[in-house]
Amino acid sequence: MKFPDLVSVAQLAEFDEIIDVRSPSEFAEDHVPGAINCPVLDDAERAAIGTIYKQISPFDAKKRGAALVAKNIARHIEEKFAAQGKGWRPLVYCWRGGKRSGAMVHILSEIGWHAARLDGGYRAYRREILAQLEQLPQNVRYRVVCGATGSAKSRLLQALAAAGAQVLDLEELASHRGSVLGNLPAQPQPSQKMFDSLVWDALRRFDPATTVYVEAESRKIGQLQVPEALLARMRESPCVLIEAPLAERVAFLVDEYVHFLGNPRELKARLCGLTALQGKETIARWMQQVEEQRWNELVADLLVNHYDPAYRRATLKNFAHLAEARALRPSRLDPASLERMAAQLIAEAQA
Repeated sequence: MKFPDLVSVAQLAEFDEIIDVRSPSEFAEDHVPGAINCPVLDDAERAAIGTIYKQISPFDAKKRGAALVAKNIARHIEEKFAAQGKGWRPLVYCWRGGKRSGAMVHILSEIGWHAARLDGGYRAYRREILAQLEQLPQNVRYRVVCGATGSAKSRLLQALAAAGAQVLDLEELASHRGSVLGNLPAQPQPSQKMFDSLVWDALRRFDPATTVYVEAESRKIGQLQVPEALLARMRESPCVLIEAPLAERVAFLVDEYVHFLGNPRELKARLCGLTALQGKETIARWMQQVEEQRWNELVADLLVNHYDPAYRRATLKNFAHLAEARALRPSRLDPASLERMAAQLIAEAQA
């Protein structure tokens, strides 16, 4: 059986391994989800070869580059591929599908593995996923989970996923909780390109015949933009509305944001960013609550005077079917209550 030398993005699932041979910095910015990084030139080596190319000659750059590429490929074979059997099928890509991936594919093929190259490399992949992010959202039936801040919407998505439902957790993919206090401790957000890749990868795996649950989001989650076609599709979809008691939401948020409560300086800095919206008097009251560690009072104050009014305005404006949403009114937001709500939603979808 003859295997193709060049393949398209549509054929990614046909391969046992996807190998990104670009430098670590290129890989960190974005890569095909699930790919492993086996650079044929690391960042320092690429810079050194570029300097030789410009300051000495292209011939000397190619000579030095070939030696480095051969050495690095040999190391990857010994460290990462040596245990692979003859039937292993790796797909390799670089920036343009040119010399870097070509060198890796040539050597892997000479060994006897059925290696192929991604036609056009990462650039072609990026163009393709941007095009697909315009189309894929149209293939899915969504049910949008709405609810005021602290209603445990993300936890309900987790309970739905654990119960076997299809879930698109955009905040998990974005590494952010979607508010001014939404940064996750010691977990930076991915680049916009990487976020696009993660959303694309999730969308392409869904069964179009089965509902996908997603949380109501604004255009941006932290610093990341939600794909426009996905956002538009979400906003026209049926909604589920969690209506939880204020005291439960306060307790949930105090537990959820414990990392901020232990860092008053950072918390104050974030709250001061709301001065233009809330005025100096309100900010001063919040600062005092932080100073005195009156956490329940602070969170309730933030919900009633900032988050709830803003959320009501945004959801009523942007989600066309919110008025006819299926209402869930849990008395508690503990794991057992979330599991019951998830089971209820799944049963209703299957009825």
